[in-house]
Amino acid sequence: MSDDLLIMEKKDLVATLTINRPQVRNSLSPALLFRMAEYLEELARADEIRTVIIRGEGGKAFSAGYDLSELPKDENMEEMKEKNPLDIGFGAVERYPYPVIAMIDGFALGAGCELAMTCDIRIASERSKIGIVPSRLGVVYHPAGIQKFINVMGLASALEAFYTGRIYDVKTAKEMGMVNHIVPVEEIDSFTYSLAEEISHNAPLSLKGHKLIFRLLRHYQGIRDKDRSEIERIIVEAFKSEDIIEGATAMLQKRPPQFKGR
Repeated sequence: MSDDLLIMEKKDLVATLTINRPQVRNSLSPALLFRMAEYLEELARADEIRTVIIRGEGGKAFSAGYDLSELPKDENMEEMKEKNPLDIGFGAVERYPYPVIAMIDGFALGAGCELAMTCDIRIASERSKIGIVPSRLGVVYHPAGIQKFINVMGLASALEAFYTGRIYDVKTAKEMGMVNHIVPVEEIDSFTYSLAEEISHNAPLSLKGHKLIFRLLRHYQGIRDKDRSEIERIIVEAFKSEDIIEGATAMLQKRPPQFKGR
């Protein structure tokens, strides 16, 4: 399934969403972000894909940011508040029940950088450049977006990144906590898909439970009382599952487990 803006491919337990606007360095448009949400919601309903990789087409950019030509006119600002494409697209990434990996090759700037921070894991090629640049554009970033950077980088590094608007080389970005792994350009595909496959063969109930708990901790800096019963239900469901027996048996027998998600 694909369109001109976003290409979705599935192989076994891993899906890839490729941002396909290389002519504008894979900048994010409303149509692309709405399609991203549709694809992720479709995958979540099917509950067959256990890891998603988001990448950019062309080798020059993961995404260079939000497409400024798509910014709403003054008369459409209220509509933007009601149906913000960034909130819808990024929210779908956050809510996707399994891990999402950002595969960064080239520039990840502005909203493209935030998309990477929204993912659970970030892998970057050695030629990548990463930065959050609203201070260079006269933009005041939304608090929810800033909080993502604080969660990933820590307060001190996030402050520096926002105040300076610097575009960092990938080594510096990793030192600041923006990237999990740096790999040579020619190895980024094999490294990313190997990690995705490793994750996807783990127990589905464990992956979903951990994704939910991490998401709640990031959003609320702790577990809210109203979420505790849901978390307890997930923990008990996993503890009583067939998969927990299969995992222990496979470990004793020194073989790969065959999880069924129940």
